[in-house]
Amino acid sequence: MTQQGVRWTADQVLALAPDASSRKAGSRLGGAGPWSRTGSSGEGAVWGLCKGSGSKPYQTVIDVADAAGPAYKCSCPSRKFPCKHALGLLLLWAGPGGAAGPESPTDAVPDGAPPPDWARQWLDSRRARAETRRSPGAAQERTAADPEAARKRAERRAERVTAGATELERRLADLLRGGLATAERAGYGLWEETAARMVDAQAPGLAARVRELGAIPSSGSGWPARLLEECALLHLLASGWLRRDRLPAPLAATVRSRVGLPAPARGAPVRDVWQVLAQYDTADSKLTTRRVWVYGERSGRTALLLSYGAAGRAPALSLPVGLAVDAELIPYAADPAAAGLRAELGEQFTAPAPATGRPPGLPPAAATARYGEALRDDPWVDAWPTTLARVIPVPARASASSPGPGSGSGAEWQLADADGDSALPISPSAASRSGLWRLVALSGGTPLTVFGECGHQGFTPLAAWADGTTETVRL
Repeated sequence: MTQQGVRWTADQVLALAPDASSRKAGSRLGGAGPWSRTGSSGEGAVWGLCKGSGSKPYQTVIDVADAAGPAYKCSCPSRKFPCKHALGLLLLWAGPGGAAGPESPTDAVPDGAPPPDWARQWLDSRRARAETRRSPGAAQERTAADPEAARKRAERRAERVTAGATELERRLADLLRGGLATAERAGYGLWEETAARMVDAQAPGLAARVRELGAIPSSGSGWPARLLEECALLHLLASGWLRRDRLPAPLAATVRSRVGLPAPARGAPVRDVWQVLAQYDTADSKLTTRRVWVYGERSGRTALLLSYGAAGRAPALSLPVGLAVDAELIPYAADPAAAGLRAELGEQFTAPAPATGRPPGLPPAAATARYGEALRDDPWVDAWPTTLARVIPVPARASASSPGPGSGSGAEWQLADADGDSALPISPSAASRSGLWRLVALSGGTPLTVFGECGHQGFTPLAAWADGTTETVRL
């Protein structure tokens, strides 16, 4: 990115912060005051010394051209990644207006300087390890295995998953026989114990869905209906595994993937210029999951990159929204029907740069039909990537007792077709976010292109583009 004279915007930098306190602390360090000996190289490195409370300044270096997203190194004792010093340095590098190009360079972090020794050593060691991982010898060593032993391991695991699915079916039948009210009385312990049994059965997909059931009882009005719906999906998945030999091959592959079995083979790498459409985190008591949606400009393919971090720590993968990168993505299965949306970021050929386009969209009616096709192929799909073209946000009507963006039900917020009579309801979880008012302000009554996730509760907007522009607005 620096070799092209292009720098990120402040919003793209702050999107990397692991939490709100880091975002606030990093913003305070985004001025030139505490910094000295800053610089950036054509290889995608940014460095500087930040004055702290001690006698020695903190040494901060960032590799913004790393294939898996920015990588950070700081001599401060913080356990957050990126720390406030890395965020402050990136903000200083981004400059006042952000996206500072060759016509408006910033003097705070000059380009073209060679990195100091302490920064160069870290950068060289990182890139040497990356080359080692990409070498043919390393790949051959990783894949060399006894095929017969692998087959036996797969058979043993399938037997354990079958035992777990059989037990799960019995427990679901007991729950329905006793009535859903028993789930409220039993508390979360019932679900945690069942999830532990699914982990023992080496079925992490079943375990994750069981844990989600535990959060539904007493979760608000209508929870019995939501619990019944999720129990039905879990029953469908367990019975699908037990009858997988009778299913069409693509659906059987989907069942194996949803249960948690690895794909038998990865697909061929797909090289493209991938636009970063959205990035957000979800967290529970044990894990933070980062979802990154990307769109291939040439292939027209939308892919999902997942990254994980222990509770309280940001996942490693971080690709700022609004950038595009020439890179390879590796599908999670060789069969496109089984690969779904999941992919892994492979080799990166250029540094990220601001995207110059946006994905093509569909009117709400066509998008709903596309979502229905996705459910036909995968009944357990949680969120389907959808780009809506020429839609206008229609806010909910606030009542006197509950004004504001979260007022009313989620269905009252809609994205209406500017050229037709169809509309897509916005999900209740998204309707409570202030980002919807930002969407209204961006529109001003004119059509927008909006990217988001389509689910059974409605549409969740994640990014938008004003008519006639290519600047991605994160929601």
